[in-house]
Amino acid sequence: MLELWQTEWCPSSRRVRQRLTELGIDYLTRQVPVDRTDRRALHEATGVDTIPALLLESGKPVIGEESILAFLDGSIAEPPGADAHRTKAANARRRYLEEECECSPPATR
Repeated sequence: MLELWQTEWCPSSRRVRQRLTELGIDYLTRQVPVDRTDRRALHEATGVDTIPALLLESGKPVIGEESILAFLDGSIAEPPGADAHRTKAANARRRYLEEECECSPPATR
């Protein structure tokens, strides 16, 4: 099984999780400490202390959002329903921002 080393607060981790979901891929999530000096397990598993990091079933790590997304897009065909996941996620993010943002509404002319 794939292992995604990540944090919930990391935007790059969120985008990788989103792509894995769109592709219908099951994976194990490994939470990473905020402080890089505490990321011993991550370093032992992948050789780096940066996130996101995807550990393949072969044991090979793919490091960083761009590399992970390129690997996924080059290795796995997008299944039916991927677009529905993307749309649902975009709508949820928009609703969240609308509900959480205390900004003034945009000015109209």
